[in-house]
Formats: sequence, structure tokens, C-alpha cells
Amino acid sequence: MFFMMDYTPQELMVVAAAREIRDGEIVFTGMRLPLIAFALAKNTHAPRALGLFENGLMRDTPSPELLYTMGDPPNIRGALWATRMINIMGLLQQGLVDMGFIGGAEVDRFGNLNTSYVSAGDQKTKLPGSGGAADIACLSKRLVAIIAHEKRRFVERVSYVTSPGNGDGENFRARVGLPRGRASAVITTRGVLGFDEQTGEAVLQSYHPEQTIDTVRAETGWELRVAPDARETIAPTKKELEIIRQYDPQGFWTR
Repeated sequence: MFFMMDYTPQELMVVAAAREIRDGEIVFTGMRLPLIAFALAKNTHAPRALGLFENGLMRDTPSPELLYTMGDPPNIRGALWATRMINIMGLLQQGLVDMGFIGGAEVDRFGNLNTSYVSAGDQKTKLPGSGGAADIACLSKRLVAIIAHEKRRFVERVSYVTSPGNGDGENFRARVGLPRGRASAVITTRGVLGFDEQTGEAVLQSYHPEQTIDTVRAETGWELRVAPDARETIAPTKKELEIIRQYDPQGFWTR
């Protein structure tokens, strides 16, 4: 489905994700849309950013071809560092990773993510689990989540805390021994949420075209706070769309 403009919701999410990457940062890129967000950031405002991949790779240039998994041969060929997973995860432990992208089945008002279990009545469904997401959430300096914005996913409190964001609010991470990290953004199919630095609670920063504050709130399972300067998400530029479509010409991830 296309917006009336000339880009898809997924392309807008890629652009919003790329904007979270700062020049010179070390970024755990994750899978799917973050793969393209890293390529976009490297080709625009963050040429000195480095991308980390959980399977043991570090890249200072995006893969020359579209990636379907982080272990695809184009991601290995030309890597700055091809090592073992333990060495890459060790960078997290040392406090050297500036930002990490992760996804989830549920997210709550404090940015905690669940990829372990969801319940419907008496039935509990097992999900894929953490992988490296809990490590990324605990040890990177900033956590950015990408998730479809639906009321069943945006819940008051996640069923299971797989990857901690801001816990139960103010000073949570310092209290439990995770002083250097925090949930900083959630990029959704409806908008972009930031987090209050004092309370740790999610705050709507922007709503995507064809959305409003009310439509975003309607698909959120708590009384979502709204920033005083909340506005429509800035649309992708022509250059940004060209880069995305050059990298994903068939729209495998972005259609």
C-alpha cells in the first residue's frame, strides 16, 4: 500500500530509523528495516558510522547488495572485521556501542520489549526469544525499537520483559545496575515515540502522514503522552528515497 505522496510506510520508517543514527557512532543494526536504515545513514548524514552484526561482523560500508539475513555472503565480503560473535558482543560489555536496533512482539509505556511469550486467556504462546536483543537493550547506550503500531502490541505492561527499556520508570536502570543505557525511541507504522528523560515514559514526538494524534492514541494500550511540539513526521527526501530504492529495488523489505 502506498501513501498518496510517493513512498510507502516502510520507506518512511527506514528514513525515521536512519535519522536516529549519528555520525561516528557504533550501531548494532539488527535485521530487516535497520539494514536499510544503516545503508541510508551511511550515504547521507553519518558517513563515519560503523555497523555491528550479531553473527560477528563489523562494517564501515553498507553491504553492496540487499541483505535478507545478516549472514548473507555480501555482508561478509568486504567486512571491516569478520570475527566471532563473542568479540562483537564483547564490544557491548565494554560500553563501546552507541545504539542498538531491536524489534518485538510487544512494547510498553516504558519501552520494555517482549519477544518471549504472549498470552490469550489461558493459552500462552512461545515466541522466538531474545537472541542478542536483551544484551543490546541492556548494554548499548541507546535502544531504538521498530514495531508495528497496533493496540495488541502497544500494551500498558509487556507480558514478559525480554529486553528492558526504561523498566518501571525513573532511575530504573541505575537501580538495577544498567546505568549507561536507555530506551530512546520507538519507530512505528504510525509515528515516532521518544522518552521523557526524567520519568522514562514514552511520548509521541511525531505522527506519520495520514495519521493524527487521535489515531495513534487509539492504537496504544495506555494513555499516551504527547510532546507539546508533536508534529507530522518529516517526509523522506528525493535523495533518501533514491538510496532506499537503489538498495531495495524490488521492495522486499519496503513494500
